[in-house]
Amino acid sequence: MSEALRYPRTRYEPSPLIDLNDQGERVRLSGGALRAFFNIMAKWQVKDDDAKALLGGISNGAFYALKKTPDRTLDTDTLTRISYLVGIFKALHILYGDDLADKWISLPNKNRIFHGLTPLAFIQAGGLLSFQTVRRLLDARRGGV
Repeated sequence: MSEALRYPRTRYEPSPLIDLNDQGERVRLSGGALRAFFNIMAKWQVKDDDAKALLGGISNGAFYALKKTPDRTLDTDTLTRISYLVGIFKALHILYGDDLADKWISLPNKNRIFHGLTPLAFIQAGGLLSFQTVRRLLDARRGGV
């Protein structure tokens, strides 16, 4: 490969990937993830039934146990869901003022991605792929796409 076609040297080091299958990583991240989740739900004024659906449709007992004692170890699926929600929350607050950012998830949205649903209803109906779709949409908007 010629010298002219090489990428320039950089001091940037990408963040290491986190292995959510590793028990130690899940222990380390779970408490903060749950606190962030419940803070986001409060800011977005999401009802408990909707919050349970966002966590994968967990039962009342499991949900209120998490709410009462957030220092538990979460499974990979739940941590992934919360990670997407944190990214969505952050992107919304970069794109919009606080008031609109916190209401956006529950507002009617005419974007064809949502098929006439609110972003919250779209995420609940579509599982992890819909979390990813909303996150990618907002990241694209942040990037000016």
